[in-house]
Amino acid sequence: MQKENNPESFEAFIKSFFYGKRSDLSFKFLSDLTPEDASTFIQNLFKDVVDSLDDGDLFRVKQRMLQGQIQGYREQKNFEYDDGPFHPLEKPLSSIKLSLLTSSGHFLKGCDPEPLGVENMTQEEAERRVFDFLKEEPQLSEIPFDSKPEDLMVRHGGYDIRAALKDPNVSFPYQRIVHLKDQGVVEKLTSNAYSFVGACSQMRLLKKTLPDWVDKFVNQGVEAVALVPV
Repeated sequence: MQKENNPESFEAFIKSFFYGKRSDLSFKFLSDLTPEDASTFIQNLFKDVVDSLDDGDLFRVKQRMLQGQIQGYREQKNFEYDDGPFHPLEKPLSSIKLSLLTSSGHFLKGCDPEPLGVENMTQEEAERRVFDFLKEEPQLSEIPFDSKPEDLMVRHGGYDIRAALKDPNVSFPYQRIVHLKDQGVVEKLTSNAYSFVGACSQMRLLKKTLPDWVDKFVNQGVEAVALVPV
C-alpha cells in the first residue's frame, strides 16, 4: 500500500529557510515572523515582483525585503547587553592609527583557516554545519590592506555571501578604509585588516578571544578599530 504523503504546513515552510531544507540566508528572517505576517510578506513580495516586471523598477522589491528583515529581526534579544565599555578617542580622527575587524568570514587564498578541521570546506557545508560553528572559538584571519579583491575568499554559514563573492567590500570594506586613509580621514592603517566567522561561540569570543585580539591591536599601536558585523 502506498504511503500517503504528509503535506507540509505553512509554518514548517517558512521555518525551512533558516538552515533547513530550503536554506536561503536572504530569507531566513521568515522563521522569525508569525505565519500571518509571513503570509502577508510573501503576498506583497509577489505583487511587487509583478509590478517591477511591468515597469522595470526593482527598488520596491529591495524595499520589501528590507522591511521584512527589519520586521523579522526587530524582536531578537539574543545579543543585547545592558552595558559595555566605552572609551572616547583621545586624539582627532585624522591623527589616529586605525584597523578593520569584520565578522564576515573572509580570508586570503592559500590561508584557509580550515574551520572544524575541514580542508576546502564549501559554503554549503558551512551552512549545513552552522550549529557546529556556534560551539567553536573563532579564528582570526589577517588580510593585508593592499590585497587585490581576487585574492580574497569568503565562507560563512550565517549570511548570504553571494554579493560578497562579487565584491568583498560588501561585508569586508577594506578598500573603503584605504580610501578614507588616502583622503586623510585617518592618519595611518595597520598592515593587515582582520576577519573572522561571526557564527561562533559567543561566550568564548567575549571571555577569551576578544581580550587576546585587543592585546594584539594595542601592541600594534592601534588607537581605533572599525567594527563591521554581518
